[in-house]
Amino acid sequence: MKYQLALQFPGRSETDYEAIVLLEDALIAALGNTAEVDGHDVGPDAVNLFIFTDAPAATFEQMKPLLERHEQLEWVTAAYREASADRYTVIWPPDCRKEFRIAL
Repeated sequence: MKYQLALQFPGRSETDYEAIVLLEDALIAALGNTAEVDGHDVGPDAVNLFIFTDAPAATFEQMKPLLERHEQLEWVTAAYREASADRYTVIWPPDCRKEFRIAL
């Protein structure tokens, strides 16, 4: 797949982390063969989920109802990059102007 879509959620507590792991499992089931959920990592202030896809904007649109059901849509920042590139382009929230970086 050509792109990596990254979903970044703020969080510091074990409860935050557990909610994102549950979301990750739901995304695996919901996306099926259209994208590949590649796992997560945890930084000091955020949890990141990684998804490989050929259509990052369409994949994110497909995920939005699930993010709403899990009460995460208002917290997520979504960005994508070509799998071989370093720089991300933010697609959510639509008015986001900050540079996206993976929280390590």
